[in-house]
Amino acid sequence: MEQKIHQGRNVKRFREMLGIKQEALAYDLGDDWNQKKISILEQKDVIEDVLLKQISNSLKIPVEAFQNFDEEQAINIISNTFHDTQGLINYNPTFNNNPIDKLIQLHEEKIALYERMLKEKDEMMARLEKLISK
Repeated sequence: MEQKIHQGRNVKRFREMLGIKQEALAYDLGDDWNQKKISILEQKDVIEDVLLKQISNSLKIPVEAFQNFDEEQAINIISNTFHDTQGLINYNPTFNNNPIDKLIQLHEEKIALYERMLKEKDEMMARLEKLISK
């Protein structure tokens, strides 16, 4: 038994993954679209090719993704591929950043900032002295 791909549900999945609201998609599709029409569209099993192309352009997702994505198939592939979770998790991570080195770097940056500030202060004082002596 072949399972039919629900194109409307796929539109909804991809739209939600992108964080796009129904109102925003309706706005992109044109003046005759609104949130309610998008809701109805997402319930359709099959969407017309022209409309699917418009949605594809709006969401920047290939038309084939809406036509071919099958959630059950994706779950089966993931579950059959990633069965060894022991190898995916590092329980003893090592970090290569030394806090003392970072502290020294911040101290050097602070000294450079103070030196720039002193130089600017000296320049400002020289300008003020010129103005006063005129």
